[in-house]
Amino acid sequence: MNTQAVITGQVSNSAAEIYDEFFVPALFGAWAEPLCEAAGLKPGQAVLDVACGTGVTTRAAAERIGPKGRIVGLDRNAGMLEVARRRGSGIEWSQGLAEDLPFAEGSFDSVLCQFGLMFFDDKVQAIREMRRMLRPGGRIALTAWDDEENSPGYARMIELIDEMFGSDAANALRAPFNLGQTERFRSLLVESGLSDATTVTVSGSARFASIREWVRMDVRGWTLAEFIDDAGFEALVEKAEKRLVQFVGTDGTVEFPAPAHIAVWECR
Repeated sequence: MNTQAVITGQVSNSAAEIYDEFFVPALFGAWAEPLCEAAGLKPGQAVLDVACGTGVTTRAAAERIGPKGRIVGLDRNAGMLEVARRRGSGIEWSQGLAEDLPFAEGSFDSVLCQFGLMFFDDKVQAIREMRRMLRPGGRIALTAWDDEENSPGYARMIELIDEMFGSDAANALRAPFNLGQTERFRSLLVESGLSDATTVTVSGSARFASIREWVRMDVRGWTLAEFIDDAGFEALVEKAEKRLVQFVGTDGTVEFPAPAHIAVWECR
């Protein structure tokens, strides 16, 4: 897989299973309710979740809007959607690109995007498409990870991977943080027509059962498998257990800060 393919954050079917089983509880699940709350979801609304992955935010939104609402989860990755369909019934699952949403203008009351914006090929076009989806009074709610240096476990893991496997592998793990600098995030929103969006940075935590499980998720549940073979995996675990010990508790579990930006824009 080339570097561009890695940076788009696409995964195989088996990786999608690992993503859902481990990454969702470790990183993503805790952000579903705050994003739905920021969007102000109400019963009976029509909601689109862009880059829905395996559907943790989509399912949270479905609970809020109830049986009279319409909920659609869209993702470009067939493996993610296959897992999502098994996890969430009564939800419309759609494969497609954020830059070319396959719905009529004004189809939704809210558009959500949890940690997908960083990977879009054309971020400005994707946000403009989200705007096109909204009815008057509707809201776009987005999350993006804060700068990697504010997520110290990942900052040190990226350094270690760069040292062991080179810059391409390190950049693959760095990609989720490419909108982390507040100025860059705000600049993208302004360029995309969301100049009056409200943005806040919210504290959060990454939690893993162990260093080995953390490495396994990043290598097997992400696209780092293209750079790191089985021998490399074991070597990385060994070094990480020595170099990243400051993030390990007395019970062997791993925890460190993982803050994120939340942006909300209302269509007037």
